[in-house]
Amino acid sequence: MVSKLRFAVEFVPQETYWQTTALGILAEKYGFDFCWITDHFNNRSVYIILSLLANYTDQIMLGPGVTNPYLINPVQTASTIMSLDNLSGGRAVLGIGAGDKITLNLLGIERDKPLSAVKESTQIFRTIFDTGKIKDFKGEVFSVEKAKVAFEKTGEIPIYIGAQGPKMLQLAGSLGQGVLINASHPTDFQYAMTQIKKGVTEANRKLSDVDIAAYASVSVDKKIENATKAATPVVAFIVAGSPPVVLERHGISVESVKPLAKALGKGDFPTAFGAVTDEMLEAFCIRGTPDECTKKIKALEKVGITQFVFGSPIGPKKRSSMELASKEILPHFA
Repeated sequence: MVSKLRFAVEFVPQETYWQTTALGILAEKYGFDFCWITDHFNNRSVYIILSLLANYTDQIMLGPGVTNPYLINPVQTASTIMSLDNLSGGRAVLGIGAGDKITLNLLGIERDKPLSAVKESTQIFRTIFDTGKIKDFKGEVFSVEKAKVAFEKTGEIPIYIGAQGPKMLQLAGSLGQGVLINASHPTDFQYAMTQIKKGVTEANRKLSDVDIAAYASVSVDKKIENATKAATPVVAFIVAGSPPVVLERHGISVESVKPLAKALGKGDFPTAFGAVTDEMLEAFCIRGTPDECTKKIKALEKVGITQFVFGSPIGPKKRSSMELASKEILPHFA
């Protein structure tokens, strides 16, 4: 059977603009189909990075993975993404999610009615993308009396909804052109697929209408110990932020996570990272040699994913790990 799986890479713009841009240029060279840039106020601007990438790449799809509807009004985000679409020659995609509650609280922003906020934002985006304007929109979170964008998009702009909980997954199935799921294990995707299918059915759509993306923590290296070392800090933060229901799904007790989370809260990273177990690594990341990673990605494809995102950390060294993936993982899915 010919694989239909597409590949993406995610970058956190912590380094200089040119370092992240160089990685994006290499991602295209290495055959990745999408480049997602994370959107956090404490890192460099997602849209400046995306604009640079639009200028220095030709084929790879580009978008925020993911932005949220609270920091920037959805109408402004729609205009910005349409601008990116113009600049890139029709290669823009938009990832939207509810945002990180803790981060928003630091800014004095209440994450009010996240499901409604994402739903209404998606409706606003779609209307503006399709018609260039929106009139008399009244929702629970957003209201727009009259808004018009003075230019047209270049191509179709897919909207991907970042989702983990059942209602958001259902929303992605009913409204999104894609769904970005922060997970790495087949068990999580088996659960996610049941919820996405509910949304698809309720909206009278087909499952093939939705690009189901595994936004996974990945660490690939020729030596598994190097891959594990790079993955451990990322997994520590994932575990600490995982709700009890997700931990229990993987047989990880909430009590076993408390010392890890406490150490992270104190900034005691050696203790926190030392508390990461093999069970946690298996549940929350894909790590190892190219052959080992290939097997795990194939297991996710069997569950139903149609896009695989090489998320943070990618590997001990991003460039060499991307090249390794390009040569020894992607060809198995050609």
